[in-house]
Amino acid sequence: MAATEVLSPLSGRVVALADVPDPVFAGGMVGVGVAVDPVRAATTAVAPVSGKLLKLMPHAFIVLTAGGVGVLVHLGLDTVALGGQGFEALAAEGDEVSAGAGIIGFDVVAVEAAGASPITPVVLLDERDATRLKIRDVTEITLGAALFTVDD
Repeated sequence: MAATEVLSPLSGRVVALADVPDPVFAGGMVGVGVAVDPVRAATTAVAPVSGKLLKLMPHAFIVLTAGGVGVLVHLGLDTVALGGQGFEALAAEGDEVSAGAGIIGFDVVAVEAAGASPITPVVLLDERDATRLKIRDVTEITLGAALFTVDD
């Protein structure tokens, strides 16, 4: 069986999605996955998979693979309220991107100073079957390292 490898969009500490302090993500309402509590520094969030940049917002993006796997990267919690403060788009909606390509500049320190949590969920959109995921057994991860795989 084939699998899609999902890379970490950021360096930081891996957090179980159930432990994310947001009921929508923690409850799996968006989909299954994990989160990354990023290193406190300005950084670039990268594409976790290769595919089409289906949606790009100041604080989040979705990449859809050729095989139809949609991966949401939501930079921080409650960050929509920041109106783009602390974020800089480095790509455009509709772009074809490679895994590891820079998508959004993310000033983690500024976002946290503005009162938002920088914890970043990485979620398979609309997926409810957590058994399809094989999450790497690590507590710390570097940008672009394998975060989890999902059976196709």
